[in-house]
Amino acid sequence: MRRRRHERGQAVIELAITLPLVVVMALLVLQVSTLGRDQLALWHAVRVAARAAAVSSDPTVDADTAAHRATTLRPLAVTSEMDDEWVRVAVQHTARTHLAVVGSLLPDVTLYAAAAMRREPP
Repeated sequence: MRRRRHERGQAVIELAITLPLVVVMALLVLQVSTLGRDQLALWHAVRVAARAAAVSSDPTVDADTAAHRATTLRPLAVTSEMDDEWVRVAVQHTARTHLAVVGSLLPDVTLYAAAAMRREPP
C-alpha cells in the first residue's frame, strides 16, 4: 500500500510525542518499586527489633541495635515501649525520591512499621 505524501514521517512524530511519556511512566514505576522494597526492609527490621527486645534484659538498646543491623536503610528512628507483658517497637524511615526526572516531582516519603511481641524472660 502506498502512503500519501503528507503522511510521511507520521510514525516518527508519534514516537517523538509518546516516548517521553513512556520513559516518565517507567521511571515512576521504578520509583514506586524502590519505595516498596524499602517498606519491606522496614517491616523486616521492626520484626527483628521486636524479637530482640522481647528476649532482652535491656529492650530499648537491643531493639535499636537489632533494627540497625537488620537493614541498610538510614536514617532509622526506632522507638520502643514495654509493659509487663508486651514489647512494642516502631521504626520510621524517610525515603528519598531521587530517581532522575521523577524524583523532583515526588516528595520524600516517610515509611513506618510497627510490631508487638510478648515479653519472654531473658
